[in-house]
Amino acid sequence: MHVDSVRVGLFQGPLTTPDTFASVEFNLAAIDTAAREAAASGAKIVLTPEMSATGYDIGELVSLRAEPADGPIFDSVAEIARSAGIAVVYGYPELDGGDIYNSVQVVDRDGTSLAHYRKTHLFSTLDREHFRPGETLVVGFDFEGIRCGLLICYDVEFPEAVRAHADAGTEWLIVPTGLMTPYEHIAQQVVPARAYESQMFVTYVNRCGAETELTYCGLSCAIAPDGAELARAGGGQELLFADIAAATVSQSRTLNTHLDDRRLDLYPDLSVTTVSKENRR
Repeated sequence: MHVDSVRVGLFQGPLTTPDTFASVEFNLAAIDTAAREAAASGAKIVLTPEMSATGYDIGELVSLRAEPADGPIFDSVAEIARSAGIAVVYGYPELDGGDIYNSVQVVDRDGTSLAHYRKTHLFSTLDREHFRPGETLVVGFDFEGIRCGLLICYDVEFPEAVRAHADAGTEWLIVPTGLMTPYEHIAQQVVPARAYESQMFVTYVNRCGAETELTYCGLSCAIAPDGAELARAGGGQELLFADIAAATVSQSRTLNTHLDDRRLDLYPDLSVTTVSKENRR
C-alpha cells in the first residue's frame, strides 16, 4: 500500500528513579498513555525505549520479569495496540528455554506481532551478565508502505550492522535504546552519521531518569536520510513526533550516492582484512 508519509510517535519514558524500580504494571500504563496520546495526534505507530516494559538496569529482576515472546506482557501490549488503534514497539527480557534475550517486538494495531528482534551486540557486563546475544542481525517488516528494520541500542554503534540493513532494503531503522551519560555523543553525532552514511531514516528512542547507577541521557531523535534532525528530545519524559516517507529515502539515495559508489571489489569481506588488536600500530 502506498502512502505519502507515516506519522510516528517517539516515547522517551517513563521517567524512572534509581531508588525504586518501576513495576511492569507502571511501565505498561505509561506505554498505554503514550500510545493513546500518539494516536490522538495522528501517529500510526509509537516507539518506546529498550526494555521499556520492565526496566533495563534492574539487576536480578531481569530474570524474574523475563517471559516468552507471547507471554503476559505481549498480551497487555496487544490490548493497548487494539484499544488505542496504533502499532506499538516495546522492549522486554525474552525468556526462551533457559536463555534470556534483550528483545524488542512490534505489535500491529490489530494486536498481531509484526516483527521480533534480539539484541546482537551486548554492552559490557550490563548486558552480558543477563542476556545471550541474538544470532539474527537483520530483522525487517513492512509498515504503511515502508520497509522497516530493528536494532537495539549498542547495535547501532556498529556501522556494519546499519549497513547490513541498507543492503537488505531497510528504509527506516527503529532503534530502542538505553543510552546513559557520559555517552551523549552517540545520540548527537553517531546516530545522525549512521542515517546519512546508510541513507535511511533512523529513529532512536531512549530512556530517561535513572536506574541503579545509570543516569539515562534522553536525547531521543528522528533523523532523516540526509542527516537532518526531524525531532530531538531533551533529558526528561517526552513524546515526540516525526513524519517518515519512503519517497524521501529514494530521493536522498539519488542525490547522495554513497551506497552505489562503494568499491565492493576492494572490500567484499571485511572479516578477511580485520587486523587483531595486538598487530595494530
